[in-house]
Amino acid sequence: MDASAAKMIGAGIACLGLIGAGIGIGNIFGNYLNGALRNPSAADAQFARVLVGAAFAEALGLFALVIAILILYS
Repeated sequence: MDASAAKMIGAGIACLGLIGAGIGIGNIFGNYLNGALRNPSAADAQFARVLVGAAFAEALGLFALVIAILILYS
């Protein structure tokens, strides 16, 4: 196997972390909406936690993208 082909395969595998970030953000907001519809009075208190959770999931996705770019261009 050529080294450039291995880099492409490695970068593609590293990009799978972006799929996990998308699924995580979808789960966070979906569960928030489910809870907000069940108990609307507690929805405002939980919104800040939802944003923090989404930021952590997005940060992990961006970290996976940076690793993929480092693998691709190193």
